[in-house]
Amino acid sequence: MITPLNPAPMWRAWLIWSVAVAAYILSVMNRTSLAAVGVDAAHRFDADASTLSMFAVLQLAVYGAMQLPVGLLLDRMGTRPIIVTGMAIMAAGQLVMALSPNVGIAIGARMLIGAGDAAIFPSVLRVVATWFPAQRGSLMVQLTGIVGLTGQLLAIAPLAELLHATTWEVTFASVAGLCVLFAILLLLVVRNRPPSMTVDVSVNTHTGAIRVVTSAVDTSVGVRAALAHPGTRLAFWSHFTTPFAGTAFIMLWGIPFLTAGEGRTSAEAAIITTVYIVVGMVLGPVMGTLSGRIPNHRSRVLVLPTVVFQMVAWLVVIAWPGQAPLWLLFVLAVAMGTGGPASMIAFDHARTHNPSHRLSTATGITNTGGFIAGLVAIFLIGAALDLQGAGTPATYSLQAFRIAFLTQVPLWLVGAFFIVFERKRTRILLGMDEPRHPRPARR
Repeated sequence: MITPLNPAPMWRAWLIWSVAVAAYILSVMNRTSLAAVGVDAAHRFDADASTLSMFAVLQLAVYGAMQLPVGLLLDRMGTRPIIVTGMAIMAAGQLVMALSPNVGIAIGARMLIGAGDAAIFPSVLRVVATWFPAQRGSLMVQLTGIVGLTGQLLAIAPLAELLHATTWEVTFASVAGLCVLFAILLLLVVRNRPPSMTVDVSVNTHTGAIRVVTSAVDTSVGVRAALAHPGTRLAFWSHFTTPFAGTAFIMLWGIPFLTAGEGRTSAEAAIITTVYIVVGMVLGPVMGTLSGRIPNHRSRVLVLPTVVFQMVAWLVVIAWPGQAPLWLLFVLAVAMGTGGPASMIAFDHARTHNPSHRLSTATGITNTGGFIAGLVAIFLIGAALDLQGAGTPATYSLQAFRIAFLTQVPLWLVGAFFIVFERKRTRILLGMDEPRHPRPARR
């Protein structure tokens, strides 16, 4: 235990966090920048639905694969070099996207964007851990996530308007230039730790004690130990099941479905997707508070009802005769908006059921659930459109989209089954439920 002699002033902590979280907003905009211009991308690269899906699938795959390497590099090098490098990589990806002559290079550009994006959010979390008191950590992480969602708003309407007012090259080169400016700003403002500290720490202002922020390398032993606890598996399946519908919708297929399928104008589509984002921002603190108050009933009261709400909303929209009314599409947006906040409950499970030395491993396992489900959903929707001969903007149809979005149902059902299964095993392990005893054989 170490007592800091000269703690950093809080204004500097807030300044560094503000610049870092602004970079996170930009990274979220980069991540979802294809959402509002998916139809334009299909026209530009003459891409069918499966190929268009690969833009998002490979981007998410790279993002997920980079999580552990980024964490290890953060432990070794600190926040500033990693967050600056991530922003520079995203700038390169958007510049390549602006100049891409064919679909192969464009997909490579999206993979670059995924690699750069992977460095930003963990870097902001490290800023929180090293510059803010430990008791504020939960609130600051929640606040970071809520503020970051505004990046999706920037990607929906402003980016599409810029594209339609200028050209593809100008739009994505402009985003690349913005990333370069932010890389410079991050280099100038962000510091790895308060100047009085020789290592990265989290400060407790009540006691004056600090905790060194570092993590052990996640070995195969740690992975096996984390997976051996049903609480970790419950966390994985909770994160797998709740956010993928919203991910597929906001990253690629939402705008084409609303405009080419449901016949809505671009403005109406933008409003509907905005509702999805705002609901997530509003419900985040609510779900977080409820999760803390009912830790033994999170899955039954919060997670599973969210899954059912999303699935029922989608099935009603799919089964509606003709184009769905605007009010029903807003209900769908609200249903999908619950998925993001509910998915954060998965990290409560991971934190609750794992010791601190294994928390980063359990968190990484949990985080992969949402990425796997998201990329599978995006790919299945695209493949289903292609199989129906409706893989290009000229052939999109409402009926084809309805059948394509039905591919989400098996993911919900499989995920819900394992949530129930692992919840029961977790409660038995904790002594909260009695194990089932086999019935005695009849004689």
